[in-house]
Amino acid sequence: MKTQILTGAALALFTLPAFAQDMEGDMALDTDGDGMVSLEEVQVMYPDVSQDDYAQADADGDGLLSAEELDTARADGLIPADDA
Repeated sequence: MKTQILTGAALALFTLPAFAQDMEGDMALDTDGDGMVSLEEVQVMYPDVSQDDYAQADADGDGLLSAEELDTARADGLIPADDA
């Protein structure tokens, strides 16, 4: 039992900083926490992002941006690179 508690504490120690970094990074736009970014979530932070730019960023056409699609959209200038 003691080993399980120590193992859990060690995992938390090493994984929480990575989780916090992700939440402060690109996926900070994900306000509902579903792991994807909708047009509405983008437009709250960046009202000038058009539906056409968003659709171009949505490479798989599912209506949501994954972290990878968001990174690409930022690199391509479709969505601003800063979250502030």
